[in-house]
Amino acid sequence: MTTPTPRANWQDIIEAHDEERGNGAIHLSNRDLLLPADRFVKRHIGPRSHDVTKMLRTLGLNSLDELIDQAIPDNIRMDGYLALDPPRSESGVLEELRQMAAKNKVYRSFIGMGYHGTITPPVIQRNVLENPGWYTAYTPYQPEISQGRLEALINFQTMVTDLTGLEIANASLLDEATAAAEAMTLCHRAMPRSSTANVFFVSELVHPQTIAVVRTRAEPFGFKVVVGNHEEYDFAEATFGVLLQYPATNGDIHDYRAFAEKAHKAGALVVAATDLLALVLLTPPGEWGADVALGNSQRFGVPMGYGGPHAAFFATKDEYKRIMPGRLVGVTIDATGKKGYRLTLTTREQHIRREKATSNICTAQVLLAVMAAMYAVYHGPVGLRRIATRVRLLTGVLAAGLKQMGYQVNQGAPAVFDTLTVSGGRRSDIELRGAALGHGINLRYYGTTGVGVALDETVTVADLEALLAVFGAQEGEIDIADLADGVNLDYDAPFRRESDFLTHPVFNSYLSETEMMRYLKRLENRDISLVHSMIPLGSCTMKLNAAAEMLSITLPGFAALHPFVPLDQAQGYQELFHNLEAWLTEITGFDSCSLQPNSGAQGEYTGMLTIRAYQIARGQGNRHLCLIPASAHGTNPASAALAGMDVVVVATDDHGNVDVADLRAKAEQHRDKLAALMITYPSTHGVYEAAIGEICKIIHDNGGQVYMDGANMNALVAICRPGDFGPDVLHLNLHKTFSIPHGGGGPGMGPICVAAHLSPYLPGHAVVPGVGGAESLGTVSAAPWGSASILPIPYAYIAMMGEWGLRVATEIAILNANYVAEKLEAHYPVLYRGANGRIAHECIVDPRHLKDTAGVSAEDITKRLMDFGFHAPTLSFPVPGTLMIEPTESESLAELDRFIEAMILIREEIRAIEEGRMDHDNNPLKHAPHTAEVVLAAEWDRPYSREQAAYPADWVRRGKVWPTVSRIDNVYGDRNLFCVCIPIEEYA
Repeated sequence: MTTPTPRANWQDIIEAHDEERGNGAIHLSNRDLLLPADRFVKRHIGPRSHDVTKMLRTLGLNSLDELIDQAIPDNIRMDGYLALDPPRSESGVLEELRQMAAKNKVYRSFIGMGYHGTITPPVIQRNVLENPGWYTAYTPYQPEISQGRLEALINFQTMVTDLTGLEIANASLLDEATAAAEAMTLCHRAMPRSSTANVFFVSELVHPQTIAVVRTRAEPFGFKVVVGNHEEYDFAEATFGVLLQYPATNGDIHDYRAFAEKAHKAGALVVAATDLLALVLLTPPGEWGADVALGNSQRFGVPMGYGGPHAAFFATKDEYKRIMPGRLVGVTIDATGKKGYRLTLTTREQHIRREKATSNICTAQVLLAVMAAMYAVYHGPVGLRRIATRVRLLTGVLAAGLKQMGYQVNQGAPAVFDTLTVSGGRRSDIELRGAALGHGINLRYYGTTGVGVALDETVTVADLEALLAVFGAQEGEIDIADLADGVNLDYDAPFRRESDFLTHPVFNSYLSETEMMRYLKRLENRDISLVHSMIPLGSCTMKLNAAAEMLSITLPGFAALHPFVPLDQAQGYQELFHNLEAWLTEITGFDSCSLQPNSGAQGEYTGMLTIRAYQIARGQGNRHLCLIPASAHGTNPASAALAGMDVVVVATDDHGNVDVADLRAKAEQHRDKLAALMITYPSTHGVYEAAIGEICKIIHDNGGQVYMDGANMNALVAICRPGDFGPDVLHLNLHKTFSIPHGGGGPGMGPICVAAHLSPYLPGHAVVPGVGGAESLGTVSAAPWGSASILPIPYAYIAMMGEWGLRVATEIAILNANYVAEKLEAHYPVLYRGANGRIAHECIVDPRHLKDTAGVSAEDITKRLMDFGFHAPTLSFPVPGTLMIEPTESESLAELDRFIEAMILIREEIRAIEEGRMDHDNNPLKHAPHTAEVVLAAEWDRPYSREQAAYPADWVRRGKVWPTVSRIDNVYGDRNLFCVCIPIEEYA
């Protein structure tokens, strides 16, 4: 931290027109005008300075400082200011990021290992990846205003089930390695209760990063992971599951039928880590005996991005659907009987099972899953077969050329698809390395056993010529065209795919760019995102995802790097990581940072593993008990369970705070076993708990560590640093506090920051050296720095906001929330408040009494808000039957007032029900949301007007967002499970 120095205040940062002088005059000094005109802070912050004054007056305050003094306990406030630079201009930061990207050497990478070059169709890049209508949407918990991305995810699930030959697929997971770890726990959970099986077998032909993540996940559960040759494994030990790679990491394609049968006879389930493009030509895993298939959909149009984000896929048999991890989209009907989509079987989501969970997944990689699905939609089965066949041809040509030169290629393998393992021949390993680098090529080096070469759809004839030259071919020695003529493109049985795939019309109707563009636009128009209105979801921080933050992620220097290239080719990334880690540790007050966790829940899990590793290292591995407040998000106990800890719940008091007496009693009762406390700060109830320092001391005095959930860090940045007031580790949601977009339900990033004594245990990596601490806890994600390609977003956010801007963002977030709470209090009681009647950055309003007075539930209110063009606040968390509202600092006063007016008008409709002026059951709230189809129908038998249904406020007319389905029937969807594309004859 720095000592106080002269600095800008909010009046300087947020430009406002000078009303006295008029003509657009502004409050700026000559020195202000010396600064660049494209300052970002004024664009990120919603209210103008005169709006801030107005809101403060509503609260009876004179300054933001007065609000902060009332809201935040003095004992956790920072002394001084963050040691960060002042705000920088948009153009300046963009230029810096361009220079960073240029420092990365974009060689031709033929490394494989689950990451491949791909061609992102421009129509998908422009209309999905770069489109805020897609990337600013939230997880589709409100299905009536999420039908577009729900259909896109149904396409993804259909694509995966078709290609894998299995019956049901989820809506994506984080990466291939963590998907394999999830499959392991599914296999164990599927065993009969009487089973004592404790071994999970992993083929030595599985990608090494996957093996590492599986080992890390298995250890806290006490599972024994055996890695070996599948042809020699005899199931002598009771085994609950096996993991195979198809095709193998070295490129070999094995016939696993006999082994799968052997596994099943031994009572084990079979998991296949596989490749979607290969499955276009190869027998699907579901047809040779796999119970689960998983992998990375990255090569379906998603850039490698130095490791992510990418959408992993996960498919299984129908009998395991209720223990399958991750989200699942299903078909249901709405109130009129029309088909629609929703997240289905949500009670099986692992984080809802809390401490009984075997997974903590509460998110997906929706934006990337949409891209992969649309890649399949755009190419269709014919196009995919052409791409896959071409890759097979190129691989066959390269193999033939290498054999002609005397090399041995995949010795003993009955077949290959895109990856070759090359040995012998005319050049040594050292010579090959030198030649490859001289040609700007990366290969996979096995040491003394050979070299790997993986091809993809981006490969050209020139690439083949360069590869052959690397292996020593002389000019004119190899005739590629002649070799191509001799390649057999068909696989023999049992490898040849016989079954059809992607037969649904959606994969055969949008093959021109015109049709594809219109299809994507139709889907986009079915959803509400930040392009329409504020998304007031509590605990979700739906702030601006600025264009200036997003622009850099598609630069080739960031997008085109393979995650396992030599570090000297990724110096731009290394500089970005170094700076970002330094900023995050300064902001949080901790010593070290790991960027590896690629979701918030992964950050929780990694933080708890760090504590576990620390306790074991100091000889206290018996500490396995974790205290968690009753109000915690469900992923907290789930993450603790994954880290091998037993959960004890701590009570909360009537004000929503941790019951300190109960905490002390339980900490002392379990002092010999206490490992940690997991706590969210500010609390999930939206208040700053004054006792946080005392809470941390109680835990430390009893031998435990304090993990802080950073979900609400947006209420602390630049005012309080967690490392200064007690916690030992926290995770950050970069997709909340630091502006990575939610993407409709992913991607996210959940890096952890830790105190010095935990630094040695930060996660490492099995492939890339030098990552993590000296006593690393293991590997938690497939890529060493998680979803690296989206890290330029928080980098740009912090650089453009600077120390001043970050503080003002926190202050305005708190102001906006308190303003909303103040304006709504007379209509909906605010459930919890902190000292001096203030809240943090979010508030919980309580409509539960309306169920008794008018028969109206919180859900009815959320559906009616859709008629006003708003996404709902968070429903029934952390208190069932309530609404949690978080406006963020990015929303203007005008937008806040629109939302407040909508909530008040809804309350007046409820009052009409209470007073008998509106029917108890046949009213706008019970029928909400209202579609255009319903409002324009020939018959209207409701006792309120069509106008009241569709235009409940005058301003709704200016930009009406029409839901495309009426209220979704959740029960029907769970009872009639259907999780692939709707048959065309059933489309309305």
